Amino acid sequence: LRHMNEKKIEKMEEQEKKRQEKEEKQAQQSANSEKREGEEQKKKTEAEDMRLVEKNGVPYFVFKNLENTGLVRHGFSTRLGGVSEGFLSSMNLSFTRGDDPEKVRENFRRMGTAIGFETKDLVLSDQTHTANVRRVTEADRGKGFDKEKDYTDTDGLITNVPGLMLVTIYADCVPLYFVDPVHKAIGLSHSGWKGTVHRMGKVTLERMAEEFGTRPEDVQAAIGPSICQDCYEVSEDVILEFQKAFEEKYWEKLFYKKKNGKYQLELWEANHIIFLKAGIKEEHISMPGICTCCNPEFLFSHRASHGTVSYTHLRAHETSQDL
Repeated sequence: LRHMNEKKIEKMEEQEKKRQEKEEKQAQQSANSEKREGEEQKKKTEAEDMRLVEKNGVPYFVFKNLENTGLVRHGFSTRLGGVSEGFLSSMNLSFTRGDDPEKVRENFRRMGTAIGFETKDLVLSDQTHTANVRRVTEADRGKGFDKEKDYTDTDGLITNVPGLMLVTIYADCVPLYFVDPVHKAIGLSHSGWKGTVHRMGKVTLERMAEEFGTRPEDVQAAIGPSICQDCYEVSEDVILEFQKAFEEKYWEKLFYKKKNGKYQLELWEANHIIFLKAGIKEEHISMPGICTCCNPEFLFSHRASHGTVSYTHLRAHETSQDL
C-alpha cells in the first residue's frame, strides 16, 4: 500500500512538474509575443516620427513634430542628390574629407534649394566630440561656409536669430534637435558616445535655458538617424564610462556583453533617457527608426565604410523669418 501511494505521489509530482513547465513555456511565449509586438509598435511609432521628402531630386528626412511647430525648416540629408564622386558620392557636405570644395558648395546649394535656405545664412559647427555649446548670433552668419570660423571644439549650436541655418555633420553619431516654440529658439547638437556620456542633450537644454529662458517641458526634440545597437560594437572601456554615467537600472536597456568580450551599445535609448531626465516630455520626443550603418547605400556611415567616409551629413535648423 505504501509502495502504491509512493507511486501515486511520484506520478502526481511528475504531472505537477509538467504542468508548471507548460505554464512557464506559455508565459515565456506570451512574453516573447508581447516583446515582439512592443518592438514592432516601437518601430512603427519611430517610422511615423519621420518622413522622407524629395525636392528637385534631393531626398532628405524631416521630423513631423518639428514641422508641426510651424517655426523651423530642417532636414537630415541622405547621400543622394549631390555632385561629389567616388566614396564621397554624392551629397557630401564636409570640407574636411578631401573633396573638391566647389562640389561641396554645390551640394550645399542643392540642399538649400530643397529645404529652403540660402548658403549665406549657414553656420557650421567644429566637432571634436566635446560637450561645448555655442550661442550663434547675427555676427556668425556664414561662418564655416562664406567666412572662416573663429571658434573651435564646438559640437552644439543654439540660436534665436531668425533666418540662421545651423549645421552639424555626422556619419553614425547621434544628431539632437531642439525647438522651443515658446521662446522661439532652436538647438542642434552632435552626440557620439563621448557626447552621450557627458549628456550633450542635457547640456544643450541648460544652455538654451540660460540664454533664452527655455523650459524643457516646452521643447520639441528629435533624435536623428544614426548607428543602431545591432551595428554598434564597443570595447569594455566605453561601457565603463556608460556605467559611471547611467544608473544601473538602465544598463540592460543600453548594452549587453557578447562572447567575444565586446559589447553592443544603444545610443538612441541613452539619449532618449537623457532627454526624459532633463525634463522633455515623452510625447515631445521623436526617435530615428533608421540606422546609418544598416543603410550605407542611402546614408553615410563611418563604420559601414570601415572609416573611409565620415562626417558627411547635413543637420540643419532655420528659425522662421517671421519670428
